[in-house]
Amino acid sequence: MAELKIYFDNASTTPVDKRVLEDMLPYFSEHFGNPSSLHDYGDMSHSALDDARSKVAALIGAGDEEIYFTSCGSESNNFALWGIARALKGKGMHIISSTIEHQSIINPLKEMKKEGWDITQIGVDSYGSVDPDDIKKAIKKDTVLISVMHANNEVGTVQMIEEISKIARDNEIAFHSDGVAAAGIIPVDINKLGVDAYSFSSQQMYGPKGAAALYLRKGTRIKPLILGGTQERGRRAGTENMPAIVGFARACELAKDELNKNLKNITVLRDELISGIMEKIKNVKLNGHPTRRIPGSAHMSFEFIEGESILLMLNMKGVFTASGSSCASQALKSSYVLTEMGLSPTLAQGSISFSLGKFNTIEDVKKTLEVLPPIVERLRNMSPIYKEE
Repeated sequence: MAELKIYFDNASTTPVDKRVLEDMLPYFSEHFGNPSSLHDYGDMSHSALDDARSKVAALIGAGDEEIYFTSCGSESNNFALWGIARALKGKGMHIISSTIEHQSIINPLKEMKKEGWDITQIGVDSYGSVDPDDIKKAIKKDTVLISVMHANNEVGTVQMIEEISKIARDNEIAFHSDGVAAAGIIPVDINKLGVDAYSFSSQQMYGPKGAAALYLRKGTRIKPLILGGTQERGRRAGTENMPAIVGFARACELAKDELNKNLKNITVLRDELISGIMEKIKNVKLNGHPTRRIPGSAHMSFEFIEGESILLMLNMKGVFTASGSSCASQALKSSYVLTEMGLSPTLAQGSISFSLGKFNTIEDVKKTLEVLPPIVERLRNMSPIYKEE
């Protein structure tokens, strides 16, 4: 493998910040107690759990009692969908979502449909944006839940969550948003957003894998997804993963303190990468909303060639990217997100997701702009459908 290592796949996961790791280490072998144990070791962990909950809540402006720890964003999404829907089943069985949600929303909805739930999935425009008016038009008398992601994990488009939440409130419908690609990356004020439930994860903000949370507005009804003990106030059973939770809390604390700096720096790098690619390479399309997007997202489609080939050749040069969302990249088919946005199958297949993070530098961008154009040129020269202009 090349000595050069440039990581541009921060949308799938981020490296753990060393300051986060430092806080985690004592909870593996020194402060190892179970928070439910009634002795000093248990009390120490219980105190750390309360402190962690406060720090995680502070990131999004929530109350401590509104945060429920889970193992990952997918669990938080499943918890919100199944839990809220089942709690409100007596009022109706209609759920509204979008066609570009993460698979941890789309796949549960498929299962719910098999169980008799009425599911409406709203399409998006060419930027990957959900029109709030389409949500409003889809509401029925028995609609009990709306779930629309805050930011798309693949193309980076930020949705109009405040407008959708107002529609939900006006119609007395519970509203959940998947914020895994947004929290800790862009400003999130949960009260301003107006959602009833919000999923977010540690690993997207330089914390460890294995820790996430579901925000649940006080008074929102939900049924447990995991049954067992009385942890998380009886709503999510299972012994808490204390090292990961402590790391998640520290990651939230750092994300809150450094949000503006990170947002500014990453945006500059992203714009430099996008403009450089568009300048050096012909027949390239930027996907996602041009302005309403998360700072690190540069999702590009290269005509006449396959994104997977670009990815593999970049990997050989030490530049690590993605050809689709991390949960779908093993499937050898076009991204459903790009298809829903109206991209042709060939253009969708030629897509690469560059997702930048706080540890990236201008040198990373410059080096990528050196190695990428020759790769594209080589692949296009091999392509039977490419004709040089």
